[in-house]
This record gives sequence, structure tokens and C-alpha cells, in this order.
Amino acid sequence: MTNKPIYTGKTKDVYDLGDGNYLLRFKDDVTGENGVFDPGSNTVGLTIDGAGRAGLKLTKMFFEVLRAKGIPTHYVSADIENATMTVKPATVFGKGLEVICRYRAVGSFLRRYGAYIKDGDPLDAFVEVTIKDDARQDPPISDDALNMLGILSKSEYQTLKDLTKKIASVVKNELSKKGLELYDIKFEFGRIKPDNSIVLIDEISGGNMRAYKDGKYIEPLMLEKLMLG
Repeated sequence: MTNKPIYTGKTKDVYDLGDGNYLLRFKDDVTGENGVFDPGSNTVGLTIDGAGRAGLKLTKMFFEVLRAKGIPTHYVSADIENATMTVKPATVFGKGLEVICRYRAVGSFLRRYGAYIKDGDPLDAFVEVTIKDDARQDPPISDDALNMLGILSKSEYQTLKDLTKKIASVVKNELSKKGLELYDIKFEFGRIKPDNSIVLIDEISGGNMRAYKDGKYIEPLMLEKLMLG
């Protein structure tokens, strides 16, 4: 059975396995600008040798923790050696949304609201939704606008927000066991059949979060070593 290419992404490629599941192949490319990693960036900024496998190792760990807690995801299994993950196919909202949970003011939040808040100030698990649109630099969008544009109903938005807070809290707790603090994390969600229920998709790795130790930012590969080493 041959794997049929479905989608080529910035940090991973997607294939149809032909058995009802999809395969995600993790790349060593990470998002950022001018050679500097930035989980909030919408461009590939650099290639880090081993980043794909490291991202998958962390993703596998987190998805299996979520599975044990009964939190729905698209995860089926992972093959670390080949940097691939088998998942249930999911449909995204509109052309794709990213959902960010913020515990401290950094990155784009600080750039936008710096007149009212200082770098690193605490936030109360603030949930922010952005539209995946590289040309428009992934603009933030409100629940009212999502509903009016037919992307997400008000009740679906609430489900998305609740799941985001719950999953971010699990990740934050796992990081704290290793003396790490989660500043922010970016998730993606989708609907899966047969009932179109909303589940976490994509990955949970150093490439889509900012984690700090003793006030110092931890790079994705180091994060994987600290969490799994």
C-alpha cells in the first residue's frame, strides 16, 4: 500500500495511508525569522537537525498523557525512528485556525498590547484564536466574527476554548514537574468523523510553545532533552 501525498506543510507533510488513517511526517524545519526560532511565526526561519524527531517524541508523550486523561485528539500511534505519526483524518475550521493559550505576556501579545503590559507579566490562561493566513500574518479573530463568517459556531468556540485551557493546563503541569514554566502554547483543532466532534490535532512540541527555566527561554531541542532525558 503506497502513501498518497495530501499536503506539504512548513514543518510536516501529510499522507493518506489508504486504511482510513493519515500519516504525518515531521521535518527538521522550524518557524521563525532571520534564523531565529519563533513559534508564533508563519514562515520557516531555520532548519535544526533532529528537530522533527525531537518534536515527535514530545508530541507522543503529551498525546499519550492526554489519551490517559480521556481528552480527545487525532493521535493513533508514533514511529520515532522514521519521524512519523499515524492520526485519524480531521477537517479544519475554515482554512485553518490556531488557538493560543497565554500564561505570560511575550511574543505577538506583547508587541500588540505593550502599552498596557510589561514583558513577562502574568496572564490568566488567556485564549486567543488566529486565522491561518500567511499573507495577512495570521490575524486574531473574535468569537463573534468566527460565527458571522460561518467558521465556528458560538458553542463550538466555547468547546474550543475549554479544550484549549484544559490541554494547556496538562502541558503546563507536565513541564512544571521538570522545573519548567510554560509561557504560551499554540494548538490546532479539527472535527473528526463520525460525529464531527472537536479534537486536538497537529502536534504538541517545543516548536509550538515557549517554555522557560529560571527566567531563561529553553530552545525546542533542549526542551525535549529536559522533558524526556
